[in-house]
Amino acid sequence: MPRYNEEHLEELHDRRKNQLIHAAIKIFARHGIKGTKISMITEEAEVSHGLFYHYFKSKEELFTMLIQQAVQTSVAEVENLLQAYGTPLEKIKLLSNSILDESGAPFFMLLHHARNSEVIPDEAKQLLKDHSMEVYVKLLLPLFQEGQETGDFIQGHTEELISTYLTVLSGVMVLGEGYTIPKIDYLLRVIS
Repeated sequence: MPRYNEEHLEELHDRRKNQLIHAAIKIFARHGIKGTKISMITEEAEVSHGLFYHYFKSKEELFTMLIQQAVQTSVAEVENLLQAYGTPLEKIKLLSNSILDESGAPFFMLLHHARNSEVIPDEAKQLLKDHSMEVYVKLLLPLFQEGQETGDFIQGHTEELISTYLTVLSGVMVLGEGYTIPKIDYLLRVIS
């Protein structure tokens, strides 16, 4: 019987921590680190304020952990995309959908806020510096080059085309709630 209690407590521990993490992603994505209060996270997670400190020392520690997770997830997603079957245009549609999707958008918004905020923890700054937009440009370069060769993407300076694509997606993400996101096919007309 004690084993069951340990397993049950561990499961409850993991569930509460995950509630806080998912709530924090949403709140940080909407308000950035400066505009986020721990009480906002605990209210979204529907847990007590004190429980936050059982899992995290500070909102800065949680924010940095989420930035690390977001960087790893976004790089992995692009790398997986490159291995997927399909034309370059089909692949970029998949990536665009995942970035603008309800599950992916908060991570990308979190990264956007972090990149545009002056008040973030030093460790998070270093993570972003190590994974600047150039990392994504380099990752996407072979896909865009192939797309230009096949005629899926317009001709021109490939890195500028990738930067344009990423800028358009970033712009759409920051428009906020209540804004209807255009169809991916419309957004991709800027590159195809």
